[in-house]
Amino acid sequence: MNNELIAILNYMEKERGIDREVLIEAVEFALQTAARKADNIDSTLRIAIDRKTCDIKAFALATVVEGKPENEQQISLVDAKRFNPAVQPGDEIEREVRPANLGRIAAQTAKQAIAQKIRQAEREIVFDEYRGRDGDIVSGAVRQFSRGDIIVDLGRAEAILPARERVPTEEYQVGDRIRAFVVSVLNNPNGPAIMLSRSHPDFVRRLFELEVSEIGDGIVEIKGIAREPGYRTKIAVASKDEKVDPVGACVGMRGMRVKNIVRELSGEKIDIVRWSPDVKTFVINALSPAKLSKVEITGSPDDRCISVVADPEQLSLAIGKRGQNVRLSAKLTGWKIDIQKDDVAISFEEKVEQAVKDFASIDTVSPEAAKALVNAGFLSVEGVLAAEPGELAEMLDMPASEARALYQAIINAQPDLQDD
Repeated sequence: MNNELIAILNYMEKERGIDREVLIEAVEFALQTAARKADNIDSTLRIAIDRKTCDIKAFALATVVEGKPENEQQISLVDAKRFNPAVQPGDEIEREVRPANLGRIAAQTAKQAIAQKIRQAEREIVFDEYRGRDGDIVSGAVRQFSRGDIIVDLGRAEAILPARERVPTEEYQVGDRIRAFVVSVLNNPNGPAIMLSRSHPDFVRRLFELEVSEIGDGIVEIKGIAREPGYRTKIAVASKDEKVDPVGACVGMRGMRVKNIVRELSGEKIDIVRWSPDVKTFVINALSPAKLSKVEITGSPDDRCISVVADPEQLSLAIGKRGQNVRLSAKLTGWKIDIQKDDVAISFEEKVEQAVKDFASIDTVSPEAAKALVNAGFLSVEGVLAAEPGELAEMLDMPASEARALYQAIINAQPDLQDD
């Protein structure tokens, strides 16, 4: 038994990393529980294991009495003086006992108790290892899937990557290696609960801190991050050293630094913009690569609203696919961004198209009539109202009655002219 116990203790200490004293205490508690159940011994029974030889001994308290003991919880004064010559009747002494009948049931009880203690010790070791690692990046293998959640094997611990923390464009298979951001580490009754995320904005922050030495050294500072996981991220950076370009430092030689991060994020696009204390400059940088014609702050400072004017050819670039560029820029800067098209720069073709839409939106004016008005040179309602119905009939080559009806329909669409 001693050799077997020594072998188990050595294995657990070496392979599992569990402290030897913790293991011995677990075995003592297990054997104590088993012995009490097997022999119905009272709660004073104590099991002690020698730390060097692993000899197992049992001790129980007994009351010293004069004469013959009446039960197992008593000991005669004569026998008690063998353990302690100064003992007196009524005293309690601890004596060694030999519990019997530690058969199959007792052994099974001990085995279960040992396993429970070992699991508890392992959970505490894992929790101590990961406690305080919130915000770190860990690596593991996909073990299994559970209702959209991913169980990740970190080696000595398991973590969970919830469905809400996954990137929608990423798919995994059992055995795939993944890196993730540690959101939280909790010590639950069933063991440490390590929560991971790949969609958290700080996952991108930590990747840049690991990849860009200037950020790790504190020379370059990340001022803000706006992210739509799997699609696009905007990150604002500033330098504390005027000799260091913050954007260039994050991009790296031939773009290798940012490429490594993009590769880790499965191709997610990353825009690195220069932060500025001036709101207008910061917004212009955030909306890049779009070029803006005009930027001005509208409303009160509390509204935090800024108006942006872009050339027609730059408008779609500034807004981005499905509004993604302006949405992320607003989130990054903390300002509401209103993008408008520069009317001065509208081309003649666009003006013609807009005029047709404006005329066709008037009740009783057909699309054909709207096109005829524009083709005749009328690009606005004001131009039509400046003409006479007779002139309108001649220019549109239509009967006078139809021209008068069209003219009246346009007048009726102008509320401020209906009473004239």
